[in-house]
Amino acid sequence: MKNNTRKKTLSFIIIILLLFILFICSLNTGSLKITPIQLIRGLFINYDSDVATVYDLRFPRIIISIFAGAALAVSGTMLQAVMKNPLIDPGIIGISSAASLASLIIALIFPNIFFLTPLFSVVGGLLAYFLIYSLAWDDGVRPIRLLLVGVALNMTFVGIAEGIKSFTGGNLTKVQSIIEGNISQKTWDDVRIIVLYIGIFLIISLFTARACNLISLEDKTARSLGVNVNKYRFFIAFIAIILSSVTTAIVGVIGFLGLLVPHIGRLIVGSDHKYLIPFSIFLGAFLLLLSDTVGRIIAHPYEIQSAVIMSVVGGPFFISLLKIGGKNYGN
Repeated sequence: MKNNTRKKTLSFIIIILLLFILFICSLNTGSLKITPIQLIRGLFINYDSDVATVYDLRFPRIIISIFAGAALAVSGTMLQAVMKNPLIDPGIIGISSAASLASLIIALIFPNIFFLTPLFSVVGGLLAYFLIYSLAWDDGVRPIRLLLVGVALNMTFVGIAEGIKSFTGGNLTKVQSIIEGNISQKTWDDVRIIVLYIGIFLIISLFTARACNLISLEDKTARSLGVNVNKYRFFIAFIAIILSSVTTAIVGVIGFLGLLVPHIGRLIVGSDHKYLIPFSIFLGAFLLLLSDTVGRIIAHPYEIQSAVIMSVVGGPFFISLLKIGGKNYGN
C-alpha cells in the first residue's frame, strides 16, 4: 500500500517537474532567448524589450496550451467514465466538432458577439451529446454502437464546417482557428477567457472523482449503493462537455488528446479518479504544450499546428487500441 502511494506521489512530482522544464524550454523556442533570471527581472523589476516580446507573443500560447491540454484530457477521462467506453474522446464522437461548428456559425453570422462563442460552443457540444445518445439508443446503449454513431456524427459536423469554409472562399480570418485547431496568434484576451472558464470547471472536476468511480461500476451495483446513476452521469457529462467545448471555441478541434491521456494515466496512477483526474490535468497540459513546442521546432521557420502533431501520434495509438482490445470494447 505504501509502495503504491509512493509510486503515485513520485509520478505527480515527475510530471509537474517535466511540465515546468517544458515551460522554460517553450519560452526559449524561437529567435529570442532569455534566461529565467532575465525573465523575472523583465517582468517584475526593469523593462526588457526581449522579455516584453516573449510576454506578448509566447506567454499567451503557452498558457492556452496548458489549460487547453488539461481541459481536453479531463474531459476525455470523465466521458470515458460516463459512457463506460475507453475508446471515447470528445473529438472522436463529435462533441468537439459540434462545438466548433456552433462557434463558427455564430462568428460568421454575428461577429459582434464573438466573445460569446464559448457559450454557443457549450450549447453545440450539449446538443451533440444528446443527439449521440438518442441515435445510439436501442433498448439501451452499447459502447460500440455509441462509438460508431459518434464517429458518423463527427464526420458530418466536420463536413458541414468545411462546406462553410468553402462558401466563404476559404478566407475565415479570425475564426480560422475554430476549424483548424490553431494555438498561434492568441492574445491575452483569449488567455483571460480560457483561464476563467476552464479554471473554474477544472476545479469542479476534482470534486467529481467519487462520482466518476461510482458510475464506472455496473448500473445495478451503483443503484444498490443508493446512487442516482442518471443524475451523476448527466452532471459529469455536463462538466466534461463544457471543458471540451470552451477549449474548442478558443483553440479549435484537437483530437486524440482526450483518448491518450486517460489510458496513459491509468497505466501510471491506476483507475481511481481521485488520482486519475488531477494526473490527467498535468499530463494533458504537458502533452499539448509539447505538441505546440515541437510544432514550432521541426519545421522552423514555419510551424506545424499542435492538432496535426496530436493526430500523427494519436492515430496509431487509437488503431493499436482497436487491434489489441477491440473485441472486448464491443461486448
